[in-house]
Amino acid sequence: MKARILVLLLSGAVLALGGAAGAGGKRGYEVWAVDQSNTQGTTAGGALYVYDGRSLETRGGAAVPERVDLGAAATALCLEQTGTAPVRPHMLLFNRRGSHAILSFVASGHVVFFDAPTRAPVACIDAGLQAHAAVPAPDESYVVVANQNGKLLQRIATDYEAGTFELEPAATLDLASGTTPSGAPRQDPGLRPDNAPICPLVDSTSRFSFVTLRGGGLFVVDSTATPMRIVAEYDRATVHGNGCGGVEGGGKMWIDSGGGTAANLSEFDVYSFPLGAFSAEPASEPNTPAPTLVLSLDGDGMADSHGMTLTRGGRYLWVADRMGNRIVVIRTATGKVVDVLDLAGPLSDDPSPDLLDLSPDGSLAFVTLRGAFPLSGDPHASTGSTPGLGILRVRKDGKTGALTAIARIANVDAGGIDRADPHGLRVRLR
Repeated sequence: MKARILVLLLSGAVLALGGAAGAGGKRGYEVWAVDQSNTQGTTAGGALYVYDGRSLETRGGAAVPERVDLGAAATALCLEQTGTAPVRPHMLLFNRRGSHAILSFVASGHVVFFDAPTRAPVACIDAGLQAHAAVPAPDESYVVVANQNGKLLQRIATDYEAGTFELEPAATLDLASGTTPSGAPRQDPGLRPDNAPICPLVDSTSRFSFVTLRGGGLFVVDSTATPMRIVAEYDRATVHGNGCGGVEGGGKMWIDSGGGTAANLSEFDVYSFPLGAFSAEPASEPNTPAPTLVLSLDGDGMADSHGMTLTRGGRYLWVADRMGNRIVVIRTATGKVVDVLDLAGPLSDDPSPDLLDLSPDGSLAFVTLRGAFPLSGDPHASTGSTPGLGILRVRKDGKTGALTAIARIANVDAGGIDRADPHGLRVRLR
């Protein structure tokens, strides 16, 4: 089963975007992880850690990464091109060919494009209030930006070969004002009370973006139209809020909902949407085509689903639970839970797993582990004790697995407090 990873994502998504899951054979690869915490002595910055894949395989937690200070060249470029500094690097994704990285800065609204082989920033765009996630289309023609507190969906035209990246104001979709195709208010206390976009998941046709909303509900958007337009609408009763994980596989878009807000600390739902049922003609009825509620683990009050990935072949879906310190494994053919991987143990008493991605051959999974002072997500949901990159051995084609090592990431301030808070994560083929 061919599967196009669309996490978020990432950061590439829970959220991950790019090629087929498990593709690439024995090709060399890198694992990129982003620490959100500020460069010491500044109110901006952050750091990018790039690990050689083979080193992770052979040395595990002792692998030494390349460290890129985001308070240096990236900040200088943003100051030059926008007049303001980027704050809090959050979600990381690559274009389909892996030539460029796209890093969104959630606190300041910047989107920075990097030449991936050299790590050099090549363009900086200020999208406005916040850029929670910036997701590239598989055809490499655009990037969709979730301007979270601006409650806008924005588009950046991209030409990676020419090195041109341009915000398209005419394409912007206001998610809080106006009406949906059915005539209902886009934002409404009963239907969709808070339309801050969390993660826009672009499908493999590069036409439709599935836009999760902070307060619940979801929009499917034709992201190639100018302005972008809603083609399907879902209310908060049908799709719960704050989803950030998403992946395409088997003709479905798999999406989760999550907690981590003061009003809703615990939330864990997984949905699937039938991709073949969507068209550019807007649906006149809300909540159609109907999603399938695959799994809900809200009952125990201690769950917060976030990152997602499909294992090699797309047989199993892995969903990270930041609050429960576990990864829930779902068989995609049946929607049934086949295993729960408890990550708390000898390596970490509180790992707080966040975003997921796979090695090219599918034998390893990588997960960012949050720190003691999380800068995004409510502390009750995403506080962890061992900030770093978790390495998991994938077994039985993804039916099960185990945490085998942690490559620690640290950012110790002048008072001796470790402020590291890893979040964004993507695997890049060389």
